[in-house]
Amino acid sequence: MNTNLKHWKEAATLILAAGHRLGADCLSARTPLTAAPGSPLGSSYGRSHLPHKSCFDYEVLLLKRSSKSGFMPNAYVFPGGMVDSSDFSSEWLDIFKSFRNLTNFGLRSVTQPVETRPPIFATDRLKLGSPIPGEVAFRICALRETFEESGVLLVVPKVEEKSLLKSIEDRCATDQVPHNNVSELCGSELTKWRALVNQNPSNFIRMCRELEVWPNIWALHEWGNWLTPTGRYGVTRFDTAFFICCLREIPHTLHDEKEIVRFQWSTPSEVLQSYQARELWIAPPQFYELSRMCRLPLLYDLHNFSSQRATEGCEQWLPVVSPKDEHYISLLPGDKRYPLDTSGEAEVGASADPQLEDPQDDSALHRIVIVDPSSITLQITITPKYKHLLPVVEQTLPRDSKSQL
Repeated sequence: MNTNLKHWKEAATLILAAGHRLGADCLSARTPLTAAPGSPLGSSYGRSHLPHKSCFDYEVLLLKRSSKSGFMPNAYVFPGGMVDSSDFSSEWLDIFKSFRNLTNFGLRSVTQPVETRPPIFATDRLKLGSPIPGEVAFRICALRETFEESGVLLVVPKVEEKSLLKSIEDRCATDQVPHNNVSELCGSELTKWRALVNQNPSNFIRMCRELEVWPNIWALHEWGNWLTPTGRYGVTRFDTAFFICCLREIPHTLHDEKEIVRFQWSTPSEVLQSYQARELWIAPPQFYELSRMCRLPLLYDLHNFSSQRATEGCEQWLPVVSPKDEHYISLLPGDKRYPLDTSGEAEVGASADPQLEDPQDDSALHRIVIVDPSSITLQITITPKYKHLLPVVEQTLPRDSKSQL
């Protein structure tokens, strides 16, 4: 844990995609969704259309936060949460002793230079007193939080050590969507350990030791890094590592009946359409990432893309917010008005006057325009870094003012 951070608390979240129960073994590769010819891929001025839900052979897990939550109450979010000191515990060295001599415990190497890596990954954790690299600890955090909040436990039994080491060495596992091992553990055993981990996160280490399993850090692929802007979702602000994981079929899922009041598995387009219809609320990062996923409606393609793209690295995204009449605009890195210095509170005053641009403007735009809590428009004309996807962007349709939140 980095206790030296002034504005943010470190966290991790997991975008968990899983194939439909029927036909999950009949996945085939297809071409990703593309924008109209001659238009910037994903640009708000050369719009694509959200694929129909029937185009997807997978769904994404979303959890609804309690109305009593101090951070984003009632929001639908990906599973995840704040890092715990136990995620950086040296006890993990014994759990992962078979992988200690491998680079980053057998995780794929990232080609991004360390000087451009987001601090959440680039920080030297040895200097902070932990022998566990950030790339490992934040995956452990994401897996632990997913287990706590949804009951989904992604692990590898130690009896599979030889095959796992071989797959890491050959990297042959990246062309197949992985199975999950949740069903191989007794339901009552999972219930017991889930309660213990919820009581004390350090019990996650104890659970892995006693059940002789490894947290499946190798199934998680680096996807992005979002920081909470100031003054939008309460006092607490998070520096969150986003990972993605694809499973062949939807695992048994539960909510914790405390912080999380319900869960749902839906296709990315279904979530976005429900948001537009005011049937649920998602925050801008979820909106953006689900819109990205709409470019890859097949699980096989999503898995291959995410596992291969992750070796490129990612950007740190701190939205810089500016009020504009009845709406506000979040500028993202690459936008022509994004400030060079975001070391302070990172909020642009009205004097900077970022605005909804003219459709003929082909300058660098990378922004989220939020008209009201359930109306988001993306303006994007940039090319994404690190071989990432641009979102599928649709014009927000007029709606009545009745809220179903």
